[in-house]
Amino acid sequence: MRDLASNLARLVAVFPAVLTASPTPTVIDRRGFRSLAIIIQTGAGGITFTGTNKLENIIEHSDDNSTFTAVAAADLLTGQGTNPTVAAGGIVESYVAAKAAASTNEYGYIGSKRFVRVTPTFGGTHATGTVVGVLALLGHPLLSPAS
Repeated sequence: MRDLASNLARLVAVFPAVLTASPTPTVIDRRGFRSLAIIIQTGAGGITFTGTNKLENIIEHSDDNSTFTAVAAADLLTGQGTNPTVAAGGIVESYVAAKAAASTNEYGYIGSKRFVRVTPTFGGTHATGTVVGVLALLGHPLLSPAS
């Protein structure tokens, strides 16, 4: 199949919503696919983020869907094909200052683990929510068309 849609499967790991607390993410199972792209959408801050009242997007991976560990920079690529900065704990994005505009960031997972999860983690108090969503695109299926 030459069309792209037949070679991709999508999974909404965190449905886009106005959030004030950390959601429970859907775990991404890579079985049957050789590639994974993670798209994180973060709206303008519902509050002025600070070092205490912050939002951090964390990526973790696992062999058994039970014990998750933080990804390292070597497990990811940015949309520009470079390894991103990954802080301790698998933090790929950290909002600790005013965020006036929405953003969309893409990460290609190149690690070797079967299961991946992305958790938007809210610290402090968020009286007004921030829109957050996470989409996973699974590609290079072992069987096509992808489902």
